[in-house]
Amino acid sequence: MNGRDLVRSVKVVGMVGTAQGLRTVRSSWRRWRADAAAVVPPGTERARVPGPVTGMEREPGGGVVRFARAELRVRVTAGGAVFLGWDGAEPEPSYALAGRSPEADPRAVLEPDTEGGWRVVSERVTVVVSRYGAVELRTPGGVTLRRDLPPRWWERADGGAGRWVQRSEVPAEARFFGLGGRSSGPRLRNGTYLLWNTDPGGSFGPGDDPLYITMPVQMVVADSGTHLVFHDNTWEGAVSVHEGAEGAGSGHDRAGSCEVRMSGGPLRYWAMVGTPARVLHSWASLTGPPALPPSWALGHHHARWGFGSEQEVRRIVAGYQERGLPLDAVHLDIDHYEAHQVFTVDRERFPKLPQLADELREGGIRLVSIVDPAVKYERGVEAYDSGMAADVFVRDATGRPVRGVVWPGEAVFPDFTDPRAREWWGTLYKERLDQGFSGFWHDMNEPVSFAAFGEATLPRSARHSLEGRGGDHREAHNVYGLAMARAGYEAVRALHPEERPFLFSRSGWAGMQRYGGTWSGDVSTGWPGLRASLSLVLGLGLCGVPYSGPDVGGFDGSPSPELYLRWFQLGAYLPLFRTHAAIGAGRREPWEFGDEVLGLARGVLVERRRLLPYFVTLAHLARRTGSPYVRPLWWGNPEDRSLRDCEDAFLLGDSLLVAPVLESGAVRRSVRLPRGRWYDTATGRAYEGPAKVVVDAPLSRIPVFARAGTVLPVRGCDGGIELEAWAPAQGRSGGGVVVADAGDGWAEAELERFTTRWSEGRVVVEREGGEDGPAPGRSVRVRGVDG
Repeated sequence: MNGRDLVRSVKVVGMVGTAQGLRTVRSSWRRWRADAAAVVPPGTERARVPGPVTGMEREPGGGVVRFARAELRVRVTAGGAVFLGWDGAEPEPSYALAGRSPEADPRAVLEPDTEGGWRVVSERVTVVVSRYGAVELRTPGGVTLRRDLPPRWWERADGGAGRWVQRSEVPAEARFFGLGGRSSGPRLRNGTYLLWNTDPGGSFGPGDDPLYITMPVQMVVADSGTHLVFHDNTWEGAVSVHEGAEGAGSGHDRAGSCEVRMSGGPLRYWAMVGTPARVLHSWASLTGPPALPPSWALGHHHARWGFGSEQEVRRIVAGYQERGLPLDAVHLDIDHYEAHQVFTVDRERFPKLPQLADELREGGIRLVSIVDPAVKYERGVEAYDSGMAADVFVRDATGRPVRGVVWPGEAVFPDFTDPRAREWWGTLYKERLDQGFSGFWHDMNEPVSFAAFGEATLPRSARHSLEGRGGDHREAHNVYGLAMARAGYEAVRALHPEERPFLFSRSGWAGMQRYGGTWSGDVSTGWPGLRASLSLVLGLGLCGVPYSGPDVGGFDGSPSPELYLRWFQLGAYLPLFRTHAAIGAGRREPWEFGDEVLGLARGVLVERRRLLPYFVTLAHLARRTGSPYVRPLWWGNPEDRSLRDCEDAFLLGDSLLVAPVLESGAVRRSVRLPRGRWYDTATGRAYEGPAKVVVDAPLSRIPVFARAGTVLPVRGCDGGIELEAWAPAQGRSGGGVVVADAGDGWAEAELERFTTRWSEGRVVVEREGGEDGPAPGRSVRVRGVDG
């Protein structure tokens, strides 16, 4: 038993009692015995490399290059994405793709290259395959972005699943980003990053890895361009990253490198090349557009593990209302369930839950319910009996349902990789909707089974449907949360077709944005946890998941008033703005931290409410383009090397730059500005970038800058949309996009584009399309004229 296992065992026993702890130990032994009996050791393995090229066969968009001991399919799609699959691997079946693989680009043709290799030239990228199986991605101008060396396989002599490794080289100055939610990101420094969704067994901080969402998605930014590579393989793996170095004087450059190792499954991957915005647009086109949250989900959420009763929920809501604090959603954790059983209600403590939900909704507040995948292993429990009748639970190699231990005690787990299980699970959400819930929060879906030692998940030998193909947990584990999110999202959409579903999930995989978003999980309370919160949101956005946010204040312990306020200020500029804490942790209501913090937190909430039209606009743009709300500073200037290394500030859309305070006692901070003019929104002072400036950051606010020329939709005094225009530099122009929200249904929202320019000594705001002035009913406020 290692240190983390011991800590997890102590925590489990302490949280749920000695009897539960003993069940946890027995469950751990069951899992160990199942794997010992059913997971066959590798035994003798044979190494293989492609060998020399022997021939080719042209296909639409590229073709197949054959080697002595392998073959590679290259296919450029009509959207510019490149598929590469070794040894017959095809794009489908895939959990990441939103549907069928994109059509091939008929203009892309496999043709001979120098030294016996082959190449495919397309509008956005050139793919060059060497005679021994190395693959290069080049810009249309011929500059190499990435070089994948010939892969190596280790195949079992008995024909079982083999492991493989692929090494790659990138330019010396390139920086790596992505790989899902990484607490030490968003820039991935030298090290090895595991690909295995994991509950860390308690709160986490910077450097803890892996966490709840891992994805084999790399975004690489270099002087020559940006590219994204996605290895479509759900097995356990690891990615090792080594940044390069440029030679001084006459010295040689040392290329950056990365190594992808997978314990099984196909070697197939996608590559996209272009600007960061174009790359993520291609990614969203491939894996599906992000789900559009309802407008209320872009407000302030309050959650607590330990509300305990309807009376306590009413007391907290009244506390917000009496103090003039905007509140849009309340989240109920597992303590509102009967004996922690999912899809139940403790009717002693929550006797009139539907009535409570109706009363809150009348006040503009929605109820959100936690949903865990574990079903109590007990006859007479409705979900267990119906699931057994439908035969939808994960089973072991002998055909018995796999049992673990979670909050309700001994539990079984739906096999969400089975369409029948997803359909059955979806019917259970009717109970939640009937109770008045408007949204859903999926938790414990890595999946988790408490462990006294070893991994806190299901046996690796557990059997899954995998859409009818069949396989074990080694292949299904990483997509378990993704498939659960699909089941919930599609069910709620069918049950309430008039409203957009709201769902976010602790675990997931590539493509999870189709079904909602995520949050940072159980981040530790402390200044390092605050910094990790920002890292996770930025990194997930670069993997195509734009809607996320942390537990404001941290999950455990009691934050100081200063830490709480600084976390609150950061959260107000992130997509999911939610306070939440563990049972037994310190309170997270603003009035619990004194009158000064309360007054300042009220200002933060009022500003978030004022910016709500901008968040709604960013949500619609994310759905249409794949661009995240929260973006690294290099987003529009990837060639600026200094911005690639900046991890303590971010862009909120195209219009705002936010520089949170991440250190105790700081009342000033330095901010690196991208090129162009930027206005300090608090003082109106203008700064010219690129530059590094030092600005005030008193306890009352964090530095926020507006891009010169931008048009920002905000909430006016009358509750309608007002246009806040920031003056462009003299002789320059600017603009912005405004979405007139069409409500929370499925009607397509109208996009309005506005431009700003100087004319006869004043700033003029015009709507594109030939009409002078703003749209009817829009008021305009021009700022920065004296900046």
